[in-house]
Amino acid sequence: MPKLNRSPLPLTAEHDTPMPMRDGTILRGDVHRPAGGGPFSTLLVRTPYGESTFRSVPVVPALEAGFAVVLQHCRGRGSSDGEFRPWLDEGADGHDTIAWITAQPWSDGEVVMSGMSYLAGCALQAAATRPPGLKAVVASMTPHDFHDGLKYHGGAFALGSALNWGSMQAMLGLLHGMEAGEDVGAGFGTLLPVLGDQAAAARTLPLSDIPGIPWWHDWISHPDRDAYWRELAETLRHDRIEVPVMHVAGWFDLFLSGTLENHRRLGGPLVIGPWTHLAPGASGAGRLGFGFFASAQAIRLEQRQLAFLKGEDTGPAVKIFVMGDDVWRDEESWPLARAVETRYHLHADGLLSPAVPTATDPATFTFDPRDPVPTVGGPLLLPDPTNVGPQDQRDVELRPDVLCFTTDVLTEDVEVTGPLSVTLHASTSAASTDWTAKLVDVHPDGRAMSVIDGIVRTSVPSGVHEIDLVATSQVFKAGHRIRVEISSSNFPRFDRNPGTGRTSAETAAHEPVLQHQAVFPASYITLPIIPR
Repeated sequence: MPKLNRSPLPLTAEHDTPMPMRDGTILRGDVHRPAGGGPFSTLLVRTPYGESTFRSVPVVPALEAGFAVVLQHCRGRGSSDGEFRPWLDEGADGHDTIAWITAQPWSDGEVVMSGMSYLAGCALQAAATRPPGLKAVVASMTPHDFHDGLKYHGGAFALGSALNWGSMQAMLGLLHGMEAGEDVGAGFGTLLPVLGDQAAAARTLPLSDIPGIPWWHDWISHPDRDAYWRELAETLRHDRIEVPVMHVAGWFDLFLSGTLENHRRLGGPLVIGPWTHLAPGASGAGRLGFGFFASAQAIRLEQRQLAFLKGEDTGPAVKIFVMGDDVWRDEESWPLARAVETRYHLHADGLLSPAVPTATDPATFTFDPRDPVPTVGGPLLLPDPTNVGPQDQRDVELRPDVLCFTTDVLTEDVEVTGPLSVTLHASTSAASTDWTAKLVDVHPDGRAMSVIDGIVRTSVPSGVHEIDLVATSQVFKAGHRIRVEISSSNFPRFDRNPGTGRTSAETAAHEPVLQHQAVFPASYITLPIIPR
């Protein structure tokens, strides 16, 4: 019988250790380190979500890898003092925390950071301050900008995720105040109806009437990337980040575009799996299972991340999961140099084909903002954790305000890997409108499984519009068909465009107008096809 020759590792743990910031605010966190030996390099993780987030941090593997581990609450969250202001303080607080760590007798003066989503943003913002001692960062599923790709996509407000995250953070703020002995009853009375029925809250017009979220009016009253967003952007200056960064993304993550842009700007290893934001590293997403080998466990991602933080990573520059074939593949760079950009044209009769259309008459539909196309699947962060990733679109496609363009049955596999977009030649009767596009894999049994989607907001009555679909790696198998859906809403993933020329934050419930839409045959999707 095999026997493992392992010795116990005595540990020291300190709970709620105080760490002073430059303005005198005390942040607190837990410190884990081996009881003997040292000094040690330190893994720092910072969170605005409270103690429960720390249960998913690989503390024991990090300790076994030779790190001390510091798990710190952002200001105004968990056991830390101060006021939580999304994104504003994380760079300076991260810098000061690293200075505190490197001054401890058990520290060897070197710190690394890791995290996912907001936690990864904390790490990148700290790195942008160039703190002495910071050596490397692992950043998973995180935006590159606080306006573009976080609160706004293609000019449309990311209503669903903003409402879900904002109301959750508002609740955490009230709980933090209650711990401090404040009277927060009125705040809970205002917020609980929003938390309890986010679907109803999302339908509020004007959106400015949604109560209880401290930063809500800031987000919705700045639809353009103005001084408000530029000030926030100064806390995440990619040109000031000098340490190596490893990036982890998911094909169905709402921050896929942000992670890819972080990688483009900063370099470093890139791993992209078939994962969602709420289930990173899982073996399935939405209504599709990709098998055990799609999981982060199967590729030993945690072990590779720790090796990267130690400066010992020998993995490939890019590792992607190719859906359809359901295999991992190592690549030299992203995007793939061998991809061939191929136009598939949107014919007015519903055909999607590389052939250029000869007809000129448009396909038409009418969009009513009072009855928007519902969000079914996609890169989401909504209250319903089952409505995410690839979902069957057949019910959506029955709607008269959804145009479908579909290829003939494929006679051979078609691999689409890389950035992709829809170029839409279209017109509207309204003062403003949205154009949405969705790439769909139609299975032989009729299932129409979503792959990726995008949106663009415009006040141009007639013109050419680029809809960014970000990226994917999808093999459309022989016997399947490729489909593109075009419409003018994807709600509540994005707010409704009332068609008035004003935003949904400014439009009353009785003001939205019918929007008569026309999509011309000059429109096409550009697919990055990989020769096989």
